[in-house]
Amino acid sequence: MNPEKRRSEIVNIIRRQKQATVEELAQALHISRETIRRDLTELSRIGKVQKFHGGASVPTITGEGPFRDRMSENVAAKVRIAMEAAHLISPSETLFIDTGSTTLYFAEQLTETANLTVVTNSAEIARTISLSGSQIKTFLLGGEFNGDNRQTVGSMTISHIRSFRAHHAILTIGALDHKTGIMDFSINEAQIARAMIEQAESVTVLADSSKFGRIASFEVCGLNRVTNLVCERPPEGKIKTALDEAGVSVILAPPG
Repeated sequence: MNPEKRRSEIVNIIRRQKQATVEELAQALHISRETIRRDLTELSRIGKVQKFHGGASVPTITGEGPFRDRMSENVAAKVRIAMEAAHLISPSETLFIDTGSTTLYFAEQLTETANLTVVTNSAEIARTISLSGSQIKTFLLGGEFNGDNRQTVGSMTISHIRSFRAHHAILTIGALDHKTGIMDFSINEAQIARAMIEQAESVTVLADSSKFGRIASFEVCGLNRVTNLVCERPPEGKIKTALDEAGVSVILAPPG
């Protein structure tokens, strides 16, 4: 296992468990404790884990509230989706990325793509990119700051979005069904997503299969506005039919 993949596995284990000891990680990955310690030092330096004596935990910035909870749900599927979605991005493109656990995993995958411009309302995504050492130009949208999800929302943020044009809007969602299309549980997040869609040439939705067939309170857009759906399991039944009729490209992340 190469160092990059090994460190990714370490982060995933810590996110699932909230914390892990050096001994637990060494046994899980079948590598030496010394290697684990070096990896934790590097991961701590770039902000992906927080070290403590004998192990590491989820960093404080993602350690409290609902966003922390979302980061630990369906981790394996979300990481696979994020890795597959990164293949859709070409050098020198501009991306809107909204706030979400899957979009944060996606942002971590962008560091090898040259000359990107990322526009986001997520302080966590902006922080992750800035600590990666990549050459990605990042714009953090202004507006009212929501501490729970570490994002900006509201009319000022929407106005700021409208000063950009992007090749892609990369979005997470609360729900997807065959009638309404894309929905969210938060009116603020739905409004941000709508504004990003208006200013983007293509729309890519990142959604694990737990979102299929669900209903959320606030409509984001119909399926006919979605370019790509990246998921880990193929949609079935009425949802599959609706996606086909809307011309959505369904992209499956390969098994882990």
